[in-house]
Amino acid sequence: MGNIPSKTILLGPLLKSVSRSFYLTLRILPAGMREPIGLAYLLGRAADTIADTSLIPPEHRLDLLFLFRDRINSDGDHGELTQIVREIADQQIQPDERVLFESLDQAFRVLSQMDAPDEKAVREIASTLTEGMEFDLRTFPDEYSGQIVALQEFKELDWYTYMVAGCVGEFWTKMTYAHMPGTFRASSETMLELGIRFGKALQMTNVLRDCGKDLRIGRCYLPSAMLDPLNLSPQDLLLPASSLRARPLLYELVQKALDHFRCAAEYTLAMSRTSVRLRLACLWPILIGLDTLLLLVNNDDWLDPAKVSKVRRSDVYRILLSSLPLLASDRLLRIWLQRKMEKIEARTR
Repeated sequence: MGNIPSKTILLGPLLKSVSRSFYLTLRILPAGMREPIGLAYLLGRAADTIADTSLIPPEHRLDLLFLFRDRINSDGDHGELTQIVREIADQQIQPDERVLFESLDQAFRVLSQMDAPDEKAVREIASTLTEGMEFDLRTFPDEYSGQIVALQEFKELDWYTYMVAGCVGEFWTKMTYAHMPGTFRASSETMLELGIRFGKALQMTNVLRDCGKDLRIGRCYLPSAMLDPLNLSPQDLLLPASSLRARPLLYELVQKALDHFRCAAEYTLAMSRTSVRLRLACLWPILIGLDTLLLLVNNDDWLDPAKVSKVRRSDVYRILLSSLPLLASDRLLRIWLQRKMEKIEARTR
């Protein structure tokens, strides 16, 4: 499997190279939380790469994903990891992705050396994430088929956002209780539910932002039950005029995302004001997500993949800096977030 990186490289430079903007959040986490969350991210990223390697037929990707899930849920390697690495790594254009697969043996070694509660939690979240990817592979056609398949009902989209992100909010909350006791000022039941809604907020934003790109590989996450009243089919969404025709649906889903973001805001504000690192780690994705939603509702061509609604890197750094002076004030943070949401809502009326 090539040169096996040290634990420091695995959870440092390699993690940074494959996690992009999420690494900003990981860097500021309290030390005890970085390892389990960072490792869970790497395993989830590997599973996602298995599911998205389009040069391998979907049926075989499913087989490899099942092998990977078996490896996640077992203590020993019976050869399946070697098979996965061999088949997936050779197909990767990006060298960092190739190194990630060649480093999986070390990742599982680090996992087996964790404290038992952390090891169990990482295995559970990584396994759940593979279920979301299995959903994609079972639901949608081959990327090269020329076909487009849509989800049927909103409940499918809601379940999907749980499997690929809501469960991460749940896991994050468990890690906070385990490593930073006393952080939350609400009950564990409340925080777990808010954490799930937090993850769903971020994934719903991703779904809307990436809709144009996903349509062109046959995946329509916009449910047919919501397209039908607008007399739109998944294929219609490829037409130049579709962005305007589908705008009512965009607004409806943005409102659902905002409901989740309100829970994400409550999640962040339920943290002790002295938990500076954790507050920032939660606040930054909220701010970037809300700015993305604002770009979406102002984008007349939101379904055109060439005109994606993406926050520029310079604006990300502006967000990071502007958040620091307000961090210690619940009142100012609440006002700031509420104004951002009202600005988005005003555009959807």
